[in-house]
Amino acid sequence: MSIINALRAAVSDSGLAWRGAFNVGDADDLPPMPDGRATRSVVLLGFAGRGHWQTFLASAEARDGAPHPLDRWSRSRIDGLAKRFDGHGLYPSDGPPWLPFQRWGTRAEPVHPSPLGILIHPRWGLWHAYRGALAFADDLAEPMRAAAPSPCVACATKPCLSSCPVDAIGPGRYDWRRCADHVRSAAGDDCLKTGCRARRTCPVGAEHRYEPAEAEFHMRAFLR
Repeated sequence: MSIINALRAAVSDSGLAWRGAFNVGDADDLPPMPDGRATRSVVLLGFAGRGHWQTFLASAEARDGAPHPLDRWSRSRIDGLAKRFDGHGLYPSDGPPWLPFQRWGTRAEPVHPSPLGILIHPRWGLWHAYRGALAFADDLAEPMRAAAPSPCVACATKPCLSSCPVDAIGPGRYDWRRCADHVRSAAGDDCLKTGCRARRTCPVGAEHRYEPAEAEFHMRAFLR
C-alpha cells in the first residue's frame, strides 16, 4: 500500500474525514517542521456531514467533563497520525498568528466562500469543518483537487441572507455581537438549540445538517 493510501485509511480509522491535500508553493508561507525542515505538503482533516460526530461522542474526551473536549479529541487523533507518518499537526486554534485554514481549504478541495462567510462545499453544503491538518516535509502524490463552481452562484433567492431573526448577517457583513446577544436571549433559543437559522436555510447539502445536539454544542462553544 502506498503512503498516501495508508494515510487515507488511517485517517478514516481515526474517525476524521480526509478534506483534501496540496503541495506547498512559494506563496503559501507555511511554518517549517519542528526539526527545521521546510513544509512541502499539507493534508486537511475534519468533519463532513453528521457521521463523525457520533465517533466523537463515543470518546473518552466527550465524557470526561474537562474543557474543550472536541479540540482535545482532534489533537489526540491528529497528533497520533503525525507521529505514525512523520508529520506535524497544525490546528485552527493555534495562534495568534492564526493559520489560514479557509485559504488552505480552497487549495485542497472545491469549496468557495458563501454569503455567510463560511466555505460552502458542493456536496456537504455548510455542514463541514476543519479540525486540523498534517504537515509533511515531502511532496504528496495527490491528484489536483476537483474543480466545481460555487453552488451559491446558481442560488437566486439566497435565503441565508434574509432569514436571520435579528438581521446580524448581510452581504459582506456579520455582526457577531448582535448574533451572540440574540442566541443568549430567550428569543434565540431556536438558534441555540438547533443552530444558526441563516445557516439552516441554505438548501445545499440540507440532508447533512447537524443534528440538534451537535448544533447546540457548537453554538454554546461560540458563546464561550
